[in-house]
Amino acid sequence: MSGNVLENNRDVNYIHRETCRICGSKQLYKFLELGPTPLANSFLREDQLKGKEDYYPLDMYFCRKCHLVQLSDIVNPEVMFKDYPYITGTSKPMQKHFFGLAKEVIHEFNIDKNDLIVDIGSNDGTLLQNFSNHGISTLGVEPASNISKLAEQKGISTINRFFNEECAKEIRNEFGPAKAITATNVFAHADDLNGILHGVDALLSDDGIFVVEVPYLLNLLINVEFDTVYHEHLSYFSLHPLIWLFHNYRMDIVNVKQIPVHGGSLRIFIKRAKSIISSSSNIFLQQEKNYNIDSLATYDNFSKNVKSVKYELVELLRKLKGKGKIISGYGATAKGNTLLNYCKIGPGILDYISDTTPFKQGRYTPGMHIPVVSENEFHANPPDYALLLAWNYAKDILIKEREYQSKGGRFIMPIPEPHIIWELISGE
Repeated sequence: MSGNVLENNRDVNYIHRETCRICGSKQLYKFLELGPTPLANSFLREDQLKGKEDYYPLDMYFCRKCHLVQLSDIVNPEVMFKDYPYITGTSKPMQKHFFGLAKEVIHEFNIDKNDLIVDIGSNDGTLLQNFSNHGISTLGVEPASNISKLAEQKGISTINRFFNEECAKEIRNEFGPAKAITATNVFAHADDLNGILHGVDALLSDDGIFVVEVPYLLNLLINVEFDTVYHEHLSYFSLHPLIWLFHNYRMDIVNVKQIPVHGGSLRIFIKRAKSIISSSSNIFLQQEKNYNIDSLATYDNFSKNVKSVKYELVELLRKLKGKGKIISGYGATAKGNTLLNYCKIGPGILDYISDTTPFKQGRYTPGMHIPVVSENEFHANPPDYALLLAWNYAKDILIKEREYQSKGGRFIMPIPEPHIIWELISGE
């Protein structure tokens, strides 16, 4: 393996913590090692291919006290997010998702034009645009400078920094309290969860709502979604540790629902204590209890399943390649880079990976150095098989690429059990 494995205390860009980031316990149980891995979104230019890449440990731990599943090896966020390639607005499923979220928040919590909505990790402003379209005041907080500029170009006011208590107080002093604060697929990215909660506490109005969306641990375990593990995703939440966390700030989960994005997520509504609480939390807590979410055996079994997926997927791809088949990847996703690096799938197996994100096109995947091309290449020179790295959008992709399939092209689903998708599905 080329590149540098950065050791603890030898590089300011990487630290290893010994305690749980929610409860502070040292009772951490390591159950999965995915190996030293480059940052999942560190796509390379051609002139960078001969240089050394930095690799960081990618290991999963379970806290025996509060049940948080987490990474303990933490890469400096300034390194991960300084030149971020993920752009929400390029994904039609996410556009639709955020339209629905904004509609729900506006109607369920009586948001009007006099209110302020703040989005933590606001990316290119796709979510906030849905609030802005209703005449509601919005403000984004986005640490990636290249992405925050895209939001500003859309007319979405965005602060280019990380959200914390200091940032929150400055926002409140200038704009007043926020009636709603959203954090979609970003809460799990933060090592300092307490810093975020201090900020939310400082900024949220007394009757305000804090809305969090996080990938759900139960879906990860059941569907063997190990590729959703990468250095940006520091925490993998079940409901139990979140209740623990919010109680520390005199906040309660007033409602929770399951949503399909990112392989299965939770949408959680949090208000200050003494609010009316639905029974939805109890349903999820019972579900977690039934699955033995607190048992070490559950995580050991998950680790065994991950190794099985690796073996079966590599065998399938090698057999197809041995028959002279052309195979590409579909979707240059961060999760795909975890899978490719763990399974050691490189350009000898995948000729290229197609993706809709302009920033990624013309670059190479971290670690495995597979070229990333546009959709046009996929359609102009279709492969015999396409490894569905963006499996979380499988239904939308299968509908979109019906012509490719009708001409004999086939997709390969990597998880929970690697298999070729033979059937065509219909859609709107």
